Amino acid sequence: MLVKLSSKGQLVIPRTIRQKLKLERDALFHLQLTEEGKIVLEPIETTTLDTLAGKYTDADFLTDLEREHGQEMGADTAQHDTSAAS
Repeated sequence: MLVKLSSKGQLVIPRTIRQKLKLERDALFHLQLTEEGKIVLEPIETTTLDTLAGKYTDADFLTDLEREHGQEMGADTAQHDTSAAS
């Protein structure tokens, strides 16, 4: 099968091959150049965790969870104090 290299150095993997290998957008590949000058492109199977890795580097989920927990604890304490006073 003949494919053409774009001006940006990109190749399009034909749809029939993508479908057969179940390749989706953002699929990762290992690229290797053999001693004979051939290019070997191997798809890498990724998990959901691999896909998410690095996407939330700026997020501070722990601080948000701690704040939310503190608010819940404060609400529980206030409710308990109100019930005890009755």
